[in-house]
Amino acid sequence: MSPAKYLWLRVETKEFERRAALSPATCKALIDAGFEIHVEKNPDTGNYTKRIFDDAEYAAVGCTLEPYDSWIKDAPKAATVIGLKELAPGPALRHAHIQFAHCYKRQAGWEHVLDRFLQGKGTLYDLEFLTDVSGRRVAAFGFHAGFAGAAAGALALAAKNQGEKLGALEPYENEAAMVAGVKQSLGGSGKGVKALVIGALGRCGRGAVDLFRKIGLEEDDIVKWDLDETAKGGPFQEILDVDIFVNCIYLSSQIPSFLTRDSINAAGASRRLSVVVDVSCDTTNPFNPIPIYSINTTFSEPTVPVDLGTSNPPVSVISIDHLPTLLPREASEQFSHDLLPSLLEYPTGRVWTDAKELFEKKGEEAKQALV
Repeated sequence: MSPAKYLWLRVETKEFERRAALSPATCKALIDAGFEIHVEKNPDTGNYTKRIFDDAEYAAVGCTLEPYDSWIKDAPKAATVIGLKELAPGPALRHAHIQFAHCYKRQAGWEHVLDRFLQGKGTLYDLEFLTDVSGRRVAAFGFHAGFAGAAAGALALAAKNQGEKLGALEPYENEAAMVAGVKQSLGGSGKGVKALVIGALGRCGRGAVDLFRKIGLEEDDIVKWDLDETAKGGPFQEILDVDIFVNCIYLSSQIPSFLTRDSINAAGASRRLSVVVDVSCDTTNPFNPIPIYSINTTFSEPTVPVDLGTSNPPVSVISIDHLPTLLPREASEQFSHDLLPSLLEYPTGRVWTDAKELFEKKGEEAKQALV
């Protein structure tokens, strides 16, 4: 089997993650095109939540099932290991990997992430940086990230209105179940809630706006901002005048902060803002435009309070970095469907050669940082 036609789908080991980089339908299309696909079995022990697709769904389309978490010792060098979320710290990496690595924007520990590939002579094809000729990502979870983030924000607001803290979040079977659940938590409708979405013209922002519409917010109560509205530079008073603020921007350089502890405190008791959802989740990025929190939240603990040091009404932040897993089947199916055309050209298509060049460039930067 040619290395270009040999993919090994690993199980996601991030807690609560239920998505997959390849759906059974995408695997069938690849197999029909001559690929050999190996799929690790869902874990049957431990604390990991099972992948949304059953092992039998993959076997039925011709995939070869492999033991859970076996890629590092059993996958041959010719295999390309494909997954979604970043790997846990570990030894050098000798394979080509297709995944999100969260290291090209100098996030915390970025140089050590890249060093694992350099030490093992492996290659990283970062899913975040697979782009078409116009620079747009060929596949992204953005829409479902925004949709799920807005839903989580509405659930947090509903809990606050009842004098409670938002409890653990669980994935929904489908979009209809999510919309119904959020509406129920708000007393039947989101009418009367006001929300602001920054990055509203992108995939993520469109998803957030769609959720707010579907739970019943009136159109005038969904404030939609993008580059034109933020060009004047923050902090922005308008954020303080809504119940929920959803940040959906793609951060590539330093910009003035959208919101700060000082701007929140200055508003005093007149502030309306209750929940901030940072879907972009640039928590450790030194340019984070929402410097009011410092940790990623989780499905088990979805909110973190902002330390205001005052008697002002509290503000909660949601900063979960894998929100689309709240809709795991739909999100996975859409993502893998969009990735398929590029996978069929792996690894010689322009998408992949550009991604490899970027990896080599970032690898050199990591070498210098580690000196």
